[in-house]
Amino acid sequence: MYASLRRLSITIAAAGALATTAAFAVAGPASASTASTADASTGVSYHFQTLNNGADLTFNQLLGINDNDVIAGYFGSGAQGHPNKGYELWAPSTYRNENFPGSTQTQVTGLNDEGVTVGFWSTMNTSSMSNNNFGFYADNGHYYNVNFPTGDNASPQVDQLLGVNDHGIAVGFYTNGQGSNRGYEYNTRTHQFTRVLPPGFTNGTSLQSPSLTATAINNHGDVAGFYNQTSSQVDAFLRLADGQFITLAVHGASMTQAFGVNGSDEVVGAYTDGTGNNAQTHGFTWTPGHGFSTVDDPHGIGATTINGVNDHGDLVGFYTDSTGNTDGMLAQP
Repeated sequence: MYASLRRLSITIAAAGALATTAAFAVAGPASASTASTADASTGVSYHFQTLNNGADLTFNQLLGINDNDVIAGYFGSGAQGHPNKGYELWAPSTYRNENFPGSTQTQVTGLNDEGVTVGFWSTMNTSSMSNNNFGFYADNGHYYNVNFPTGDNASPQVDQLLGVNDHGIAVGFYTNGQGSNRGYEYNTRTHQFTRVLPPGFTNGTSLQSPSLTATAINNHGDVAGFYNQTSSQVDAFLRLADGQFITLAVHGASMTQAFGVNGSDEVVGAYTDGTGNNAQTHGFTWTPGHGFSTVDDPHGIGATTINGVNDHGDLVGFYTDSTGNTDGMLAQP
């Protein structure tokens, strides 16, 4: 997954209010970085399904899938009068609305196997799509607001939770007053925050760290996301629980973003190649020892994003079809 209420791969926007019950813990320094840069090849064969909520067949994004095949997502483009509305999709076609109480817009961005969902919400639906965002998690019908405790927020505020594991550790980011994203973990049980930092940066030097977004976490505590390698180059990463930081970049791509990771450290996301009107977005999977594989929905080749993966290797995401609609996608090996 925003300065407006949109999905990560499109733009990044969020918001944040201080969580008054939260304790703050600092992250230790990351260990040495390694890099994985390779061409994306064709790998596993998938069976693709288009899954759209009947409430809006023009805009759906599927953002997470757990091991019980429950899918998190939303419909609505976020344009004024077309707000984001969150849902869970239970097989085969049961959509359960999930929206933060009192919100104008909500995206459900991730979920675990224990019934916890995460996402973000907004009180706004402006024509500029520059809306405030506030992170949340929901457990057994109870909703909890989560925003990183900082006095340096963007205006409007931007804070989002994007993934959660079975231990109740969620990941996300906030945007600071200078427009940089700051990734973090949040423990829903202890209410502690921990920064996710690029290699070479500690809490003491974090003000100078590049923009980084934490998007997913598995049960081992391995975190996926993306960060600004340079001012013009965005690369994905996988930070292992032991601190090892692995940079993931598709060869020749101007942007590689990771949005999901499963228990086998299979990372999924999207990369962009070409420029201007010739730019295309392709979904990918990356696995240790095998590298990158391109995954495009056959109805959206060059316009596909993979957002989530479960331990069975099932993928969810979205694509843009020939009529310009954004369609939810499930791909199963």
